[in-house]
Amino acid sequence: MFYLILIVFFLGLIVGPSYWVKRTMAKYSHPDDRYPYTGAELARSLLDEAALQAVRVEVTELGDHYDPIEKVVRLTPDKYDGRSLTAITVAAHEVGHAVQDRDGYPPLALRTRLVQWAAPAEKLGASILMLAPVILMATRAPVAGLLFMAGGLLTLGTSTLAHLLTLPMELNASFGRALPMLEQKHYLIRGDMPHARRLLTAAAWTYVSASLMTLLNVARWLTILRR
Repeated sequence: MFYLILIVFFLGLIVGPSYWVKRTMAKYSHPDDRYPYTGAELARSLLDEAALQAVRVEVTELGDHYDPIEKVVRLTPDKYDGRSLTAITVAAHEVGHAVQDRDGYPPLALRTRLVQWAAPAEKLGASILMLAPVILMATRAPVAGLLFMAGGLLTLGTSTLAHLLTLPMELNASFGRALPMLEQKHYLIRGDMPHARRLLTAAAWTYVSASLMTLLNVARWLTILRR
């Protein structure tokens, strides 16, 4: 019973933030015509005001994000073409990252490097874990197999570390950049500010939610290796 409670607790810890983020985003996606401009139009306006005319705004299916390498704000179709409060605040959040990039904000540069390393590191980690049983059988040395497994699991958790280390950067993009831009130009409809703050918090926690979800991948490998 103790282990069952422990499992439920950790599942709640991992899945809970993801559920809260999705629920918050969905709640303020209606009405979908609340604003006279789309998320893409707002992003373009904010970028121009920040002297970032060279930064493009594009639609994507891969999640809302700012690409500091390509200098592009990318929004999913519901944010790009949407006129809801969610679309507006998420667009402002991603522009916040572009402003961080313009200002040479160090945590953004750190996250960019970590993300570039994370994908190859995850592939390496999966490869190491697949080789661990082979190494164990070939060397007949349990220590060697355990070292391979430990190395694989640590490498697999690189993306988790990358996201968790950058939460302050996400909060800065929301409350140090996006919110002041929305306030100064009075982009929000009267009464929407408290809800926008909640959405900007959710936008920042999106990455933490993603990092916690990667822990499920590590747990899956642990389950496979125990068999």
